[in-house]
Order: sequence, then structure tokens, then C-alpha cells
Amino acid sequence: MNLLTLFLIAVGLSMDAFSVAICKGLSMGRATLRNCSVVGLWFGSFQALMPIVGYFAGIKFRHTIESFDHWVAFALLALIGANMIREALGKEEESEEYKGCEREELSARKMFPMAVATSIDALAVGVSFAFLGTDIWLPAALIGVTTFAFSFGGVKIGNLFGTRYKSKAELVGGAILILIGLKIVLEHTVFA
Repeated sequence: MNLLTLFLIAVGLSMDAFSVAICKGLSMGRATLRNCSVVGLWFGSFQALMPIVGYFAGIKFRHTIESFDHWVAFALLALIGANMIREALGKEEESEEYKGCEREELSARKMFPMAVATSIDALAVGVSFAFLGTDIWLPAALIGVTTFAFSFGGVKIGNLFGTRYKSKAELVGGAILILIGLKIVLEHTVFA
């Protein structure tokens, strides 16, 4: 598999993480270098790890993974999105309180489910690399770096809009996460 093909796969896999990173940026008080890097590292790491796991799971578990990956991604994204909508419709927070919540927004408890949900498709890609006999290390590294870059930029882009329209942005961000989850389910059930 040539480098251009691998890069296009990496870009395609990073799009869900990019969308979620935009949502994270929408809800942040400030998109500092640290905040952008934390989001990028979570998403980039999981996007790099999942193809490796998928690769080594290989042919034996292919049908098991494909049968429910879309439902897991949908459930995680829908729960996260619904929580964002609930928070957006709740009482308006004081700006000082909101600044204190940034650390919580980037905690493992918040980031882990998002990183897993956005990287499940990469697991199936790893399985396909096993079928093709493609070495996994270069593709996994490229997928991770590409996703880091897109996620880092997504936080910045989302934050440009979110600082002005925090409550509406969280509402839209939650809706986007739910729609991404719905898109994943539809791609695997109706349009399969």
C-alpha cells in the first residue's frame, strides 16, 4: 500500500475525531496549547492504537467486531452528546466556575469514552491491514499523527466560535455528536 493511500485512510479515520475536537473547542473557555495537545494526544493515541489491536486480532475476530462496533460508537457518542445538550440547557454557569471546569473537561473520565468512540472504525481498518498483509507500524503511526494534527486544529477552530456562544455551541456540539453516532449506525445497517 503506497504512502498516499495510507495518508488518505488516515485523513478519513481522523474526521470523527476532528468533529469531536471541534465540539471540545466549542465548550472550552480557552484553547491553550496544552488543551489542544491533550485532546490531540487522546484522539491520536487511540487512533494509532486501535489499528494495532485490530491487526493482531486479525481474521479470527473480524465478524465479531464488525457486528457491533457501530452500536458501541453510537451509544458512547449519544451519551456524550446528550450530556452536552443537558448541560447547555441547564443553568448558565459563572465564567469563573467555567474556567475551573476546563481541567475536568479534559480528564480521563471525559476523554476516554470519546477517544474510544471515535477510534472504533480504526479497529476494523487494522483487521483489513491484517487481511492485506500490510505491515501495521507505519499506517498506525501515520493515522495517529494525522489524527493528532486534525484534533489539535479542531479544538482551535471550535474555540473561535465557542467563546462567544458557549451555551448554543454546547447544544450544537451535543447534537453533532449524536448525529455522528447515528451516521455510524446508518452506515453499518441501512447503507451497508
